[in-house]
Amino acid sequence: MNEERIALIVDDEPGHRMMVRAVLEDDGWIVLEAESGERALTVLAEEAESDTYPDVAMVDMKMPGMDGMQLLKELQIRRPSMPVVLLTAFGSVGSAVDAMKRGAFDYLTKPADNDELTAVLGKAFEYHKLLDENARLRAEVGSEPDFIGGSPGIERVRDLIGQAGPTEATVLILGQSGTGKELVAEGLHRASLRADKPLIKVNCAALPDDLLESELFGYEKGAFTGAVKDKPGRFQLADGGTLFLDEIGEMPGALQAKLLRALQEKTIEPLGSVRTIQVDARIIAATNRNLKREVEAGRFREDLYYRLAVLEIRIPPLCERKEDLPLLVSFLLRRLGNKNNKIIRTVTPAFLDALSGYDWPGNVRELENVLERALILSRSDALGPDLLPPQITGARENVVDMEFTHGGRPAPTPANLEEAEKQAIIQALEENGNHRERTAEALGISRRTLQYKLKKYGLTRR
Repeated sequence: MNEERIALIVDDEPGHRMMVRAVLEDDGWIVLEAESGERALTVLAEEAESDTYPDVAMVDMKMPGMDGMQLLKELQIRRPSMPVVLLTAFGSVGSAVDAMKRGAFDYLTKPADNDELTAVLGKAFEYHKLLDENARLRAEVGSEPDFIGGSPGIERVRDLIGQAGPTEATVLILGQSGTGKELVAEGLHRASLRADKPLIKVNCAALPDDLLESELFGYEKGAFTGAVKDKPGRFQLADGGTLFLDEIGEMPGALQAKLLRALQEKTIEPLGSVRTIQVDARIIAATNRNLKREVEAGRFREDLYYRLAVLEIRIPPLCERKEDLPLLVSFLLRRLGNKNNKIIRTVTPAFLDALSGYDWPGNVRELENVLERALILSRSDALGPDLLPPQITGARENVVDMEFTHGGRPAPTPANLEEAEKQAIIQALEENGNHRERTAEALGISRRTLQYKLKKYGLTRR
């Protein structure tokens, strides 16, 4: 494997340590060893001094001196994000299960089966990566306020986050693309009693149907071609924490039924498995669709809708809270200035007037793109309307005229502008294999603007 994986093996039996080392090294692991709990803590301290840490620890339950349970407690204090897999004799499985209730990731019976050993430690490593990434994102988001602005709509969102956060209620977040639905989910998680557990995110629109099912519920080795080892699903990874299902309105009907069962019974069945796994994850969902209309049209299950919409939080689009623009512009320019090593000290009244006169179909994400463009093009520490794209200022030569003349095609006239724009998008999609990022780059527009145009012209299914 390309990424480095480090395992700490703690076992007082040299022969078993040697066997485990051989199996893991064949699987690409770097293996550290300790013959006792006390030695394991010393190894951990030594690795910390060199700024490296084990990703996973495998600990024998029965050892002289500090036993596995005692070491588990110490490791949870010193490295809380490091999963601990316990080794136990067949007759002591009950103790290992009790240890899992106290925070152990999983257990194996000795002597460990080679395939099971690599599968369990592989799952533990993936879980460790997700925890570390989640902690990094929370630190980044935590350094900034959830929402900028004092409009009534945003104040209402803040109030609902404060009220719903500490509860276990399922929340449905409604809003157009780019309004900040993910920020609401993060705010709800931070305000909950699960804040010290992971927030796991899934974009239901970004994955094919079969892959989405395996991502949510996991699979067992041999469940399908390419399933060479067990993989935990996002439900399992979110156990004890929060699972955020973004773009839930895109979920296919068959999968909606399986999700409903998971919500009702708090159990899942991985693909290829006959066993049922208990999971405890709070569900937060988001969509830019009108789910009530989707229910009426038969595209979304009514029972699932009511299960998800215990509480609805609607985020107002930017066009409904333009009084927040000065604060948003100030905040975003500070952040973009740090990112691009460029300071903007002022914006002209005409610049703000132009922003206020635009409807912002791409919402805050579009605003951020426009501001970054202006910041980069500015030759001073002030921003004026001349730095804004034509669709903002209302200039005759709009961005569509310029962006869709690539490949030697003439610019369209106003009468056939929209049809020409649509055809240009279709052609660019075909030329770039329907890859949206490459298509947006070829057209000279942002991916968010492309997404808006695809929806506008009914091309989202291409």
